[in-house]
Amino acid sequence: MELPQLKIDNLTARLPIIQGGMAVRISTGALAGAVAATGAVGVIGASGMAFDELRKEIAIARKLAGGGIVGINIMFAAREFWGIVQTAIQEKIDLIITGAGFSRDIFKVGRDGKTPIVSIVSSARLAETAQRLGAAAIIVEGKEAGGHLGTDRSVWDIFPEVLKAVTLPVIAAGGIVHGADVCKAIKLGASGVQMATRFVLAEECAAAPQYKKKYQEATKDDVVLISSPVGMPGRAIRSAFVDKIVAKKAPRPVGCDFCLKHCSLEYCIIQALINSQKGDVDHGVVFSGENVWKIPDRSIKPAARIVAEIVAEAGAC
Repeated sequence: MELPQLKIDNLTARLPIIQGGMAVRISTGALAGAVAATGAVGVIGASGMAFDELRKEIAIARKLAGGGIVGINIMFAAREFWGIVQTAIQEKIDLIITGAGFSRDIFKVGRDGKTPIVSIVSSARLAETAQRLGAAAIIVEGKEAGGHLGTDRSVWDIFPEVLKAVTLPVIAAGGIVHGADVCKAIKLGASGVQMATRFVLAEECAAAPQYKKKYQEATKDDVVLISSPVGMPGRAIRSAFVDKIVAKKAPRPVGCDFCLKHCSLEYCIIQALINSQKGDVDHGVVFSGENVWKIPDRSIKPAARIVAEIVAEAGAC
């Protein structure tokens, strides 16, 4: 199958693939820039970043992208949501992807800053609302995704409903790890796909080797649902800390930076993500999509090679 271009507002990506933005510091400027240089869309996971740090990562991505499309992903649940959005617009980011909650006001901010806003949703109702308010595209994310989840329904069940509800480009996300998944989405009417899990195994991904090893060794049974202080369930790979979360025995935070607008204080999700990103996976959370174990080759390789493999897999459909 020959893959179509992906058009979002005034942007055109040669490949209909968005590399999902992964916090905290899993997808930074190096990964986003490397992906963008292939003709796909590279995305920086901006949640948890300081404003100056984000500026630096956008500059790194721009340098590597060679004119390719670079965006950020920011979760609405983050307390510094608006500061991150304004910083990205000031740095002339190509697009902003937002999920983990829904902001009605961001669309006006995007229009004023001439920056397309892409909404991650898990229902046709929310997709209709996003279109009415001014979204440039819709990402439909199902239960198969990694990180924080907005639904317990499969993307393949939700996607047709959203496609009927809106006229915007609709992008499928959640559990998509192979070119055959890309083909399936395109044949169903998707304008493109968002893939995050597979890009953790890129050389440019900022996760520590221990983090990537969890991806390389994960079996189907290792991928579990956990509760999160954000107020949404999450999907992660089993670890000593994840087992404590599942058993409701995770240690409560000692002190708090108030990084979230609302936090149950069940445990510190940001510290758990920082720990794992740095390699302390026994005291951290390693978010992952449901189908990590289905990645055809789990060796570490350049992002450009991963994109080429996905395109080749799609071509063989």
